[in-house]
This record gives sequence, structure tokens and C-alpha cells, in this order.
Amino acid sequence: MARELKRMVGVPFTADDFDWSKVPDHLLITFRIVDERRRKIAEDKDLEALKVRLKPKAREAISQAAAATAEREGGESLERKGLTDWTIGTLTRVFETRRAGQPVKAYPALVDDGDAVSVRLFDTEEEQAEAMWKGTRRLIVRNIPVNPAKFASEKLTNAQKLALSANPHGSIQALFDDCALAAADKLIGDFGGPAWDEESYRKLYEKVRAEIVDTTVRAVGQVQQVLAAWQACERRLKAAHSPALLPNLADVRAQLDALVKPGFVTAVGIRRLPDLMRYLVAADRRLQQMATGVQRDTTRMEKVHEMQDEYAWLLEQLPRAARSPPPSGTSAG
Repeated sequence: MARELKRMVGVPFTADDFDWSKVPDHLLITFRIVDERRRKIAEDKDLEALKVRLKPKAREAISQAAAATAEREGGESLERKGLTDWTIGTLTRVFETRRAGQPVKAYPALVDDGDAVSVRLFDTEEEQAEAMWKGTRRLIVRNIPVNPAKFASEKLTNAQKLALSANPHGSIQALFDDCALAAADKLIGDFGGPAWDEESYRKLYEKVRAEIVDTTVRAVGQVQQVLAAWQACERRLKAAHSPALLPNLADVRAQLDALVKPGFVTAVGIRRLPDLMRYLVAADRRLQQMATGVQRDTTRMEKVHEMQDEYAWLLEQLPRAARSPPPSGTSAG
């Protein structure tokens, strides 16, 4: 349409110039999902919303197709539960079969189930990548004989433990566990993980096992500095009571809550802890200058909110799968 309008009137148009929210429903495509007998299962004008709504049914259908294929070929089902070690040979990257005459494609991956892992099939490569990373991490960490979090705790003085006890995790042990997972992420990334076959997994496991304790101890040291900066911001927030600053203080509170929360070390990743430190130092300086420059702070805050709204709008234009960040170890780990 943009191309033809440009040809007809000579004014440049692009697809982004159209506001699809204003297009009447009767002019939008209706997407309809039917079963093998052509019976309607669901329909919607929004294809992405339809995919999300039917995801559980789609996953169940894919699992049934995988089980049927394994039974037909006389092998084990691709999906497994309760795995505590790598006993699955080579995990295929793509599973393909046919169901009711239609091609079916799925993406197998390890899934972190807490104290064990399972193999599940996913609809997209993005979901597969995220699950595979976390599943590989869980399998490696659960089999390391020395608890890196406990070892890191024993290396600290009582004064250091006291400084670390003020954290958003609720306990110092939860904080150390978070640091250990972040250390595993970094090492898995450094050594080319995740693995997709037993030989590669064994090599990856040995490399991570050899370095995870030292990496966790170093991570705890970095996190100690981050928490000190966070605590300084918290003290300044509690000391500020001026009604004129309430919107600005609420903005800083929202920033701190988003930056430092339970699991933040793994979520941010060890490589980006210096960036997190920089953000907290900036927030502290902002709080110091706020009382004498509230108007300037408000102007800057409004500009940032405007940019955030623009960014959120841009994200909404992307397919849902493209909005998710990559697995933590591949970028921020």
C-alpha cells in the first residue's frame, strides 16, 4: 500500500506511517485455527495473541507427536523427566515429524526443574535457547561436589557477611547462591556452552567445575561493592522527606527496585556488574543534587520517561519472540 500510494501521489510513504490500531476489524485478516476435521478451535484478528492463547495446546500436540514417533520407531521418547546427569546421548536441535498429514517442527531443550532437569519440546528456537542455557546450568551446578556458594561464604569475615546481609534476597545464603549461578553462567559462556551431546557436556562440566569456586568468590567481592552503593542510595532515599521531591524520589525508588532485586546477580550477569555499579553511583549523585536542583532533575526525568515510552512502543512493534532478551550467559552473563 505504501509503495502504491507513493507511485500515485508522489509523496513518500512507509509501512510505519500506518496506525494499524485505527483500521476497522472488518478490514483486518481473521486467523482461524482448525483441527484435522476442519473444526474451528480458535480465531482472532491478532495472530500473536492467538499463538499465545493456544501455546499450551500446541505444546501438548507436539509432545503427543513426539511420543507417537518414538513408539512407531521403537525408541525412547524424546521428552524425559527427572534427569540428574547427562544420559540422553546427543540431543537433536530440531525435531520434525508429521501429524494428521501436516508437518510438525519443534525444538528440544533441557529444562531446569529445580533439583533435576527434563527434556521438553519448544515452539521456537528462542524459547529453546533460553531453556537450554538454564537447563545446562542446573545440571552442571547440581553435580559439582563442592558447593561454591558455601565455600564463598566461608572465605568471608564476619564484618563482610554483616555488610552483605542487607540485601534484597532475604538471606545471605540466597545471595551466595545467586552469585554461584551467575558464576556458572559466565563460565558456560566462556567455554562455549551449552552442550548438545554427552562428550561436549563432560568437557564443559570439567572446565566449569575447575573454576566455579574462584569465580563465585570474585563475584561475591564485586557484589559487596554493588550492595554498598545500593545501601547508600537507600539511606539517602529514607532521609529525604520534602513533598516537592516526592515524584522524583518515587522515580529513583522504581529504578533501584528494578536494578537490585532477588536474583539480580544472575539476571545482570557478572560481566555487567560494573555497569550496575555505575548506575547506582549515578542514582546516588542524583539524590545528592536533587534538593538544590529539583526543576532540573524533573526536566531530565520527564525526558527519560519520554524516551522509555518510545522504546516501549518500538518493542511492541516486534514479534513477541523478538522482545525477549537472549539467555543471560550469551550477552550479560
